[in-house]
Amino acid sequence: MEEFTVGGLTARKGTKVSGFVPVEGTNIKLPVTLIYGEEEGETVLISGGVHNAEYVGIQSAIQLATTLTPDRIVGKVMIIHLMNPSGFEHRTMSLVYEDGKNLNRVFPGGMLGTTADRIAYTVEKEFFPKADYYIDLHCGDGFEGLVSYVYCLGNASEYVVRKSREMAEIAHVDLLVESQSNTGGAYNYAGSLGIPSILLERGHSSQWCQSLVDEDVHDVKNMLRYLGVFKGTSHRHEHTPVDVSPAVYENAPVEGCWYPTRQPGETFQKGEVLGYIKDYFGNELYKCTAKQDGIILYQTISLCIMKDSPMVAYGSWDFEKHGEVAKNCIVCGEHEHKKHHHHAISG
Repeated sequence: MEEFTVGGLTARKGTKVSGFVPVEGTNIKLPVTLIYGEEEGETVLISGGVHNAEYVGIQSAIQLATTLTPDRIVGKVMIIHLMNPSGFEHRTMSLVYEDGKNLNRVFPGGMLGTTADRIAYTVEKEFFPKADYYIDLHCGDGFEGLVSYVYCLGNASEYVVRKSREMAEIAHVDLLVESQSNTGGAYNYAGSLGIPSILLERGHSSQWCQSLVDEDVHDVKNMLRYLGVFKGTSHRHEHTPVDVSPAVYENAPVEGCWYPTRQPGETFQKGEVLGYIKDYFGNELYKCTAKQDGIILYQTISLCIMKDSPMVAYGSWDFEKHGEVAKNCIVCGEHEHKKHHHHAISG
């Protein structure tokens, strides 16, 4: 009988199996579902929980593992429900509990490293060689405000770049960023191995709801249909995501209190102030100024900001083509706060 084995977990043709794939040299076990369709075809890897407090992606992976069935699959689907289980169980933010490393910065990892390196190495050794495509599900972490968007690959072979963009353009989100990195991140490194990959961001602040999960599941199933791995006809939405590449990523040069002046999804012009870092007495330590016309992708929304930690990320924006975008406060929902505390929203 035909079988499909990943990390000691085996699915026979026409079956679905769930279990754990151990990470050698650690106590970590990755919760995984393998679905081997009744018909042969290509193989797609789906992962959630690379960042363990990004719950929309985790629950979406769990729901996909629950609802996808072998009779609808042409080929194989591998689902890692939660790539950083120890961080999830200890409710850390973005980091592997045992070593404090960001799992999405250590790929391809290695067996001589610490826990995060060994998790990455397990995924690289056991899952990537069997994958024809990769879909990585994320959302905003507990300290991150974020507008839904999708990453595709820009630093890979012509085929990988083209195919990953086609996958990304199916996503029902407003914005798209073409990444130029090919190391560190799970999907970036997969791209360097010749695997067309995308990273989908949906939701913020470690919050999740069924509606956001349903949107993720819809997008992933639509991508699977496009790739010919899930029976049915894929469809494109009326508007494909707007390409806002290149993106700018600003880290905090000092620690202190962070006061952003814009909201995720808001536009601004080059030279405008995007936020301030101040000390505990209200003295300005740093002023973040936009390097280009842009739109906020995500930013820290906690008052605390640590030196060298993410502060704000933004894509490029063409005002003549797309106009201005204003957003309400991501925290309270107000367009303008009481007591006239304005979030610099225009229009």
